[in-house]
Amino acid sequence: MTCPIMDLYREAILDHYKHPRNFGHLDKPDVVMEEGNITCGDRIVMELRVRRQASGVMIDDIRFSGEGCAISQASASMLTEKVKGTSRKQVRKLSRIDIEEMLGTTLTPSRVKCATLPLEVLQKAMVSLNENYGQ
Repeated sequence: MTCPIMDLYREAILDHYKHPRNFGHLDKPDVVMEEGNITCGDRIVMELRVRRQASGVMIDDIRFSGEGCAISQASASMLTEKVKGTSRKQVRKLSRIDIEEMLGTTLTPSRVKCATLPLEVLQKAMVSLNENYGQ
């Protein structure tokens, strides 16, 4: 017997894997960051365009590319949708728990690195913006 809620989550993950949102490249990104998972071969590249506002640095646009398993690619797709228009401060607060909620599932130990790789890349990209945009 299958669980209808888990089936919905699996469908959402597969949909984002097969039809990723924000996949590709930006013209003239403000920052590009790439990381990989050497244990499984997943690789994610994040490209961001940002703007400075009184409230801080905001993500204007974001794209990702790379290859990997369904979990890493779906996580990157969902994450880019979630953070577009948010501040660097909001991105810094994101954690594994947020990724699990976004994916709609509890991650097995073998899938944690796959699912959180996009967040790791995004947070490193935001840190690298300090040189050009300050805190």
